[in-house]
Parts: sequence; C-alpha cells; structure tokens
Amino acid sequence: MNRVWAIVRKEFIQIVRDPRTLAIILAMPVMQLVLLGYAMNTIVDHIGAVVSDQSMDERSRALVQAFASTSYFEVVGYVGGPDEARRAVDRGDAKVAFIIPPDFSANLRAGRPGQVQMLIDGSDPNIAQTALFGGDAVARARSAELLAASLQRAGGPGGLAMPIDLRPTVLYNPSLESVNFMIPGLVGMILQMQGFILTAFAIVRERERGTLEQLIVTPIKPWELMLGKILPYVFIAFVNVGVVLAVGLLWFRIEFVGSLALLLALSVVFLLGALGVGLLISTVSRTQTQAMQTAVFIMLPSFILSGFFFPREAMPALIYYLSYLVPLTYFLQIIRGIILKGSVLGDLWAQVIPLAVFGALVFGVSAIRFRKSME
Repeated sequence: MNRVWAIVRKEFIQIVRDPRTLAIILAMPVMQLVLLGYAMNTIVDHIGAVVSDQSMDERSRALVQAFASTSYFEVVGYVGGPDEARRAVDRGDAKVAFIIPPDFSANLRAGRPGQVQMLIDGSDPNIAQTALFGGDAVARARSAELLAASLQRAGGPGGLAMPIDLRPTVLYNPSLESVNFMIPGLVGMILQMQGFILTAFAIVRERERGTLEQLIVTPIKPWELMLGKILPYVFIAFVNVGVVLAVGLLWFRIEFVGSLALLLALSVVFLLGALGVGLLISTVSRTQTQAMQTAVFIMLPSFILSGFFFPREAMPALIYYLSYLVPLTYFLQIIRGIILKGSVLGDLWAQVIPLAVFGALVFGVSAIRFRKSME
C-alpha cells in the first residue's frame, strides 16, 4: 500500500498544480445544479395568451377571468379581431389566443353552446399540450357552473353534483416540483461524468507527456498504479456528490427521505462501472482530445436513454429496451427511489443486481486491458 499511497500523493500534487482544472471540476457540478434546477422545469405554467373578446359582456368577461385565474394562462394583451389574434401568435407575442365571437352570450342565453376558438402555438409540444389540457379543464369547469346556474333558475337543485368524485393523492413529490426530479438525477450524471472523463484523462495525460513509461519501469505493479490513479478521483467525485446534495437540501429544499449510507454504498457500485469505462477509454485513446471525444460519445446517449432528461415510457419500444443497456438507467431509479421515496435495499434489487454485474464486468475487462497496455 505504500506504493499505492505514493501514486495517490503524486496524483493529488498533479491536481493541485493545475488550479484551473480543479476549479472547473469543483465548480461545474454546482453550476449544472443551479442551471438545471432553475431552467429545466417540466411543469409549464403562465402561458402567455391574448384575448379577442368580440362579445364584450358579463359572460365573456367571466370566461376570460376563468382562464386568467388559473396558473395555466397569463393574459398578456387584448386584440381586436381573429386576424390580429392570429398575428400575435405568429409573431410570438403569445403562445395562445382566445377568440370569443360576438354571439357567444346570445347563444348561452338561448340554451345553445357558446363556441370559443383557441389558437395554440404548436411549435413547442410541451407548451401546446399543457395549453390544451388547461383550456379544456377551464372550459369544463365553467360549463358545469353555467349548467348549475341554469338548473337553479329552472327550479332544479341548487347545486350540481358531479357523477364521479375523483380525489387524487400525489405520492413522494406532492408539489410536482421538477427540481425534486432533476437534482437526484444530477448526482448520477456527475458520478458518471467524473468517472468517465477524469479517470481517462489521468492515465492518458501520463501517456501524452511520456511519464507513463517512467512509472512502468518502477517496481510498482499494474493494479497498484491503476488503484493509485483512480482513488483521488473517487474522492473528488464523492466531494462533488456531497456538494450537490448539500445545495439541493439547503438551497432547493429537497427532502431527503431515505438512507444516506445506502445511497453512498450503491454509489460506489455505480462508480465502479464508471471508472471501468474511464479506464477502457484510456486504453483506446492516445491524447486527451481523443479521450474527451470518446467520453462525450458515450455519455450523451446515456443521458438521453437513461431517463435523465426524457421519460423512458415515452420512448419507442426499441429505444426503451435499449435503455436497459445503460447503467445510468438503473442508478437513476436507485437514487431517486432513495431520496424521494425512502426506498430500502429490498426495494432496489432489480436495479442493484444488473448495475453490480455491469460494474464488475467492465472494471475487470478494463483492468486486464490496462495491464496489457502497460506490458
């Protein structure tokens, strides 16, 4: 272990001598956390809307108020006619336009449906779907109110009871905050990124500078060199994970429900595979540029397929099953289960076993290739 410790000390000295890289390593996770925590919000609200109210009476104003009083829409202006409403959407001044015709109230008083046209900018499907859902929900609620008022005037019951009384309960994330979903995933992304890039760079840098050959002629064994090179980056990776968790808990007010010890233990299992991939990258790369390109080539598909950005359930069947080949897929389920649901080890075996098998295989193969590349 004295030889391993000597390599560890050497690597830490090398890291400290490059303060810019160290600053990037430590600052990048916090920057990513802040940007993703605030910028990536899967819940769309306050969609800009313009109104063309050609009826201009109590009923049309009540309908506009019903749309504006929800969190779905924010009325940003009023326009004269349908053409002006369409131009407002075309220019991007608003994502939605409500067009209320002149006979809207007259039709309601006569017992006929009052038609309202809703123009939606479909260039962003997420906003368009939310607008469709919100507009339909407001229209149904307003229709129920008008129907109840009509029955009361006709001498019917004073209140209208809905046939189905649905009372939903949202578990684990009752407020439906996207940050509660993103921050646990960001921990997995940081571990993978640092396992890939930093480990590959640590060895490729030695080869690029010609110092790897100097290490080979020393009495140190291949596994000792490999262990000494990766241990500092394991430490740095866990420091960054701690920083991300601290910022998530203290700044974004994420509630950590599960066991921190279990999370750290399973993070080691995931990091084993990430370090193995980093070592594999180092065996096929001769320069740091090649190592970076190879790491990015591997990381980008894993971010997309793992469910970090996009739900896997919405993917085509072929892509969905391909995502099972990505280790980050399993780790994201583990970390979100522990942090948000309070999952225990017995709940996570379906994710832990494939993750451990992958980590053992890829780390073993990379260790063999690394040893052969030294010989």
